[in-house]
Amino acid sequence: MNSPIQAGLLAYGMSGRIFHAPFLAAHPGFQLRAITERSRKLAATDYPAIISYDSVEELLKDPVIQLVVVNTPNDTHFALAKQALQAGKHVLIEKPVGTTSAEITELFDLGRQLNLQVFGYQNRRWDSDFQAVRQVVESGQLGQLIEAHFRFERYKMPIHTKVFKEDPTTPGAGLSFDLGPHVLDQALSLFGKPEKVHKTLASHRFGSRVDDYFHFHLSYPGGLNVFVSGSLLVAAPGPAYVLHGTQGSYKQQRTDVQETQLDKGLKPTEEAYGHDLPGSEGALTVVQPDGEKSTTEVPTPRGNYMGLFEAVYQSLMHGRAFPVREEELFWQLQALEQTSE
Repeated sequence: MNSPIQAGLLAYGMSGRIFHAPFLAAHPGFQLRAITERSRKLAATDYPAIISYDSVEELLKDPVIQLVVVNTPNDTHFALAKQALQAGKHVLIEKPVGTTSAEITELFDLGRQLNLQVFGYQNRRWDSDFQAVRQVVESGQLGQLIEAHFRFERYKMPIHTKVFKEDPTTPGAGLSFDLGPHVLDQALSLFGKPEKVHKTLASHRFGSRVDDYFHFHLSYPGGLNVFVSGSLLVAAPGPAYVLHGTQGSYKQQRTDVQETQLDKGLKPTEEAYGHDLPGSEGALTVVQPDGEKSTTEVPTPRGNYMGLFEAVYQSLMHGRAFPVREEELFWQLQALEQTSE
């Protein structure tokens, strides 16, 4: 039997506590060995056997660690991932993997040079609601797709206390680099590379110095138009996904419960994990040949971010292709770094 892949986390804030540590600890193919905690030592409360290092440099010097999760502020992803690769570690990098498309290319080139793997952490592909969208699109029931809307909406008027999110001089600041990678990745993974991208940014919160609204118009061959949007000032969010085709339409709310469950301490191995609440179904309206319309409910599959970690494991241990491809991350950063019009 293969020994578990030894993993280290670079931070234990919300991202480490909710999105990474529970899965590295639960997956039999990984062992959560160490974490960087510069000040408050909190991880041992949840993982008593964990090693807590005072600095990234100390963690990277650990010869046992094979995989490093880069889950630090956006503007540090590139430099720390590069540092980890140069220390001989595979890297799983939180979104956005970098702040420019050139950084994506440099990291993957370095990984190939050193025979190390670079993984982009795009967990929202494993959301229950998006999985339902993918199933409907791939079923062909909508006919030829004409229009798709992907939205990530919240209501958060106060300025964030994390300075790196609100400082316009910090690379990767603003909502477009915070929530944009989620919905852009979903659209790109489903529809591929667009022919053209038109980006609009805006700032509306009192005292905001960065974008808190974004809108990307992705134009595809054959006339498909995909609109990817996000806002921090939507008090009553509408459907997160709306798709129209020549034979029907589909609407789906944002219903995935994983983040909420993980924040409350539910483990990904528990039976209740990932199951959406009743009423989470999407609405599929199909037009019959005679013109008659019929609407049916589409249940959401079980959400499971463990699928991402299983894909990392399969790639490292068995050489299987990782579903989040280099070119998709490159296209995402091309859109994000484009000048707003």
